[in-house]
Amino acid sequence: MERKDPVCGMPVTTQSAHRHEHAGQSYFFCSARCRDKFMAAPEQYLKPESQAKAPAVPENVPAGTIFTCPMHPEIRQNHPGHCPKCGMTLEPLMPNLDDDENPELKDFQRRFWWTLPLTAIVTVLAMFGHQLGWFGMAAQSWVELVLSIPIVLWAGWPFFARGWQSVVNRSPNMWTLIGLGTAAAFVYSVVATLVPEVFPQSFVAMGRVAVYFEAAAVIISLTLLGQILELKARSQTSAAIKSLLGLAPKTARRIQADGSEADVPLTHVHEGDLLRVRPGEKVPVDGLVTEGSSSVDESMLTGEPIPVSKRSGDKLIGATMNTSGALVMRAERVGSATVLAQIVQLVAQAQRSRAPMQRMADHVAGYFVMAVVGIAVLTLLAWGFFGPQPSWVYGLINAVAVLIIACPCALGLATPMSIMVATGRGATQGILFRDAAAIENFRKVDTLIVDKTGTLTEGRPSFNRVVPAAGFSEDEVLRLAASLDQGSEHPLADAIVRAAKERGLALSKPDSFESSTGIGVRGKVDGKSLALGNTALMAQDGVLIDVAMQGSAEALRLEGASVMSLAVDGQMVGLVAVSDPVKANTPAALETLRAAGIHIIMATGDGQTTAKAVASGLGITEVYGEVKPADKLALVEKLQAQGRVVAMAGDGINDAPALAKADVGIAMGTGTDVAMNSAQVTLVKGDLRGIATARKLSQATIANMKQNLGFAFIYNSLGVPLAAGLLYPFTGWLLSPMIAALAMSLSSASVIANALRLRSSD
Repeated sequence: MERKDPVCGMPVTTQSAHRHEHAGQSYFFCSARCRDKFMAAPEQYLKPESQAKAPAVPENVPAGTIFTCPMHPEIRQNHPGHCPKCGMTLEPLMPNLDDDENPELKDFQRRFWWTLPLTAIVTVLAMFGHQLGWFGMAAQSWVELVLSIPIVLWAGWPFFARGWQSVVNRSPNMWTLIGLGTAAAFVYSVVATLVPEVFPQSFVAMGRVAVYFEAAAVIISLTLLGQILELKARSQTSAAIKSLLGLAPKTARRIQADGSEADVPLTHVHEGDLLRVRPGEKVPVDGLVTEGSSSVDESMLTGEPIPVSKRSGDKLIGATMNTSGALVMRAERVGSATVLAQIVQLVAQAQRSRAPMQRMADHVAGYFVMAVVGIAVLTLLAWGFFGPQPSWVYGLINAVAVLIIACPCALGLATPMSIMVATGRGATQGILFRDAAAIENFRKVDTLIVDKTGTLTEGRPSFNRVVPAAGFSEDEVLRLAASLDQGSEHPLADAIVRAAKERGLALSKPDSFESSTGIGVRGKVDGKSLALGNTALMAQDGVLIDVAMQGSAEALRLEGASVMSLAVDGQMVGLVAVSDPVKANTPAALETLRAAGIHIIMATGDGQTTAKAVASGLGITEVYGEVKPADKLALVEKLQAQGRVVAMAGDGINDAPALAKADVGIAMGTGTDVAMNSAQVTLVKGDLRGIATARKLSQATIANMKQNLGFAFIYNSLGVPLAAGLLYPFTGWLLSPMIAALAMSLSSASVIANALRLRSSD
């Protein structure tokens, strides 16, 4: 069970080795230090919630909003603040359409623009003051001090606060380095201005002890600029979610019990309400058509550009566009239960998740910061003892440059930016990634297991044909079968009844009806005893099936159809075949996957004959029929034991165990909620072509991550030696802390720009 450390607020579990009993209650801590603090003054950390001073939640943020860290999604709290691990400002878990501009962005912009003129003046004085002769050099130090105080202590205060938090939480990060570097330069310069006599003569240059207020000021200003650019870029990653949220209409036209109609807010729509959707209006919520027919454009959610024909009994997805006729619908899913709301939740969840590659980068970054601090100390000492005069000044400035240029902000942004952009792009193409690991693993898939019904096929049985016995017509056989099936809720029965009505056949009301699970139905129609079902039912009733009929039935099964025999008063009168047609896009999708080197296996609960018939037509050579949910799970485990990276695509409850076990579970958006909750990837439209698209996106995303990590590591591996002055004996080159700060900001900008390329990559 997860708890919160009452001292620092970091998540801890009840398995933590650091615990303390107080007032009959157990408290758990992230470290011995936090436990000791608590034991010394528990009342300080156990104030009633009413007295706790949590930052105010902005007015435009809905009540109950959870705030989380963009880089560490495990950090969650019910009020704004900063991440205890990396110092970044926490963001709402779910973007809000009413969000104003990011308050942190506005704050940083204000700090940046108000202090930028002061930074410019301090820099000019530092570089050209001795030539301008406006002040004596000692007086100039005082002028630079006065101008630098608001820059460092006001504009830079958020950075020092985050740096201190990183030390308290023992989580070294970029703010550790920025805080150390800037504080070192500023404090040294303040001491040099106030009490210059404490420094040796070697520190004096041009009539004063050298000061570096301009370095501290420029570092603060450039870091603020970098944060402004980063925050603006990060805001673009939530654009996909906001665009999805914006799809939903604000109102719905509800039909009242007395037949009157009124427009009501979408939040006032309940399950079971009858709603009218006029041409050109958006479907308000998920539901079922009860009256009318129309074509509905579902492209905004599924990516399918062709409008879909809708009539009575068809399902509607909220936020899709009704293009032509008027519809009356019954609301079935409202609020957070709609497809659109679930998509938004999945996208937000995926954007906040961490890829395995990111966890590696985070782990490396922690050690990297400590190594950089060590290098900075060595730089200070090496220059101080062995460098040219003024050696300790050189040592201090080079140490500050090392701390600044080695900031791991680019390293920290490398993978989250790629993940956030990729999940947003996938959502616009009808591909929902549940987490970052799914994106990273998809490209490794070499084996795909597919269910048949609802995955390769439409999942909605349709009437195939009637084979009448001698002396009977097709229409009569279909009419009798449909009349009997009116009392059945089985999908096959629905297909037969629907076909009879489409032919305009007059159905009779059955006088009696009896269902025998798994084998068929019996009843009386027009005074005749009817039996409709498989060969087992015919055998029970002693109905003889001649050789010709047996041959016809087997031929239909080889085509992939389900075949039922119809007997009237004990006499065989014909066969009724119902089939589940293969989706039109399935063959092309499978060919694309084969071309990508993926081995395709079919595993279905249907009979072996039907399964092989469908597989043969699609070029699938490995087929498993009559498999139960446990069998599908065992197949996944068997392939994984062979070293295969397995993806499982399915849409039913029976697929859920295998979807959860597979390296990548792929659910059809047209299937059950259980399947979608078990899978890591959902194809909104249920189109298998989305698998190939998702795989390409996975490959592009991982390539983008590697490029970003490469930028970050190469930048630091080149920048740190230069900042430390290793090239000085050979080239005379030294790196100013101001240039180091600029390079740090540019490295983050390059990572962000590279990640944003995913929005338009092929």
